[in-house]
Amino acid sequence: MLLKLIAGQLRHRPLNTALHIGLIALGTAAMLLVSHLVNAVGERATRDARNIDLIVGAKGSPVQLVMSGVYHADVAPGNVPYNELMALRANPLVAQVIPLSIGDSVGGFRLVGASPDLVAHYGGTFAEGGVNTAPMDAVAGAEVAKKLALSVGTTIVSQHGLDSQGAGGGHEGHPLMVTGVLAPTGTVLDRLVVTSLEAVWMAHGLDANAPNREVTMALVRYKSPLAAASLPRAINMSSTLQAASPALESARLLTIFGWVADLLRAFAGVVLVVAGLCVFVALTQRLSERRYDIAVMRSLGSSRGTITALLLAETALVGAFGAVLGLVLA
Repeated sequence: MLLKLIAGQLRHRPLNTALHIGLIALGTAAMLLVSHLVNAVGERATRDARNIDLIVGAKGSPVQLVMSGVYHADVAPGNVPYNELMALRANPLVAQVIPLSIGDSVGGFRLVGASPDLVAHYGGTFAEGGVNTAPMDAVAGAEVAKKLALSVGTTIVSQHGLDSQGAGGGHEGHPLMVTGVLAPTGTVLDRLVVTSLEAVWMAHGLDANAPNREVTMALVRYKSPLAAASLPRAINMSSTLQAASPALESARLLTIFGWVADLLRAFAGVVLVVAGLCVFVALTQRLSERRYDIAVMRSLGSSRGTITALLLAETALVGAFGAVLGLVLA
């Protein structure tokens, strides 16, 4: 009986009821979505930068170096001599150096020239085919293969830059053969096409054995945590290279993103407060309009507590509907 009374009151003013539910749903969805987005971005950034202690590349912005080398979301500062980067392998503080050549794309996805160590670094496993062995072989990440319908044996042509339409010009004379498709890793590797350094050099008219070979940067892993105290400063001060810490630069970016997230949370909070005030005002107005109904209920034996519970249950039901709808939207 109580539920029928509540349902009848809610149907009495359907537009007002729908407005209140919609406002509560919007605020709830915004709060949940912002929280999920912040957590997802943080987790993704951590996964992509895991076990990368240092990025070494051309002088410029360290944030740009990290964004282009770790997250592949920016243009790199420039190229550096390959031999100079490879000299880092002889440093007793360095455990691993993975050189990268970036700047071209395949269908809008980044093409990365690297050794097979890059796939192993991200824990890549093959859903189809295997690792590239010849210079012009390539391995496609899971997302790339799905979006571009790539499979083992597919021939692809890279383009200059990141234009998916190939406006920067293509390397038709140096096609690549897909020899493997990777299983999803949940990292940036899913959005990359990985080939050899030799393939990138040949596509740009360079001899793979020439002394003037260049790469874009290198991912460096320390042999000891003590390297963090001396190696970046030594590289920045005594060479033409730049060293940037992914952990440090990512933390700075997440701090900026956190400020934006706080602003969005505040907006969602305002929406929820406004929704609550609207429901309160509507409840007050309904008390005046329903004096006759309340008087009849009192004459039939309903107590003040019963009537109060009825009004509160009506408000709670509107809030519950809004919260559930907000969860679905989020």
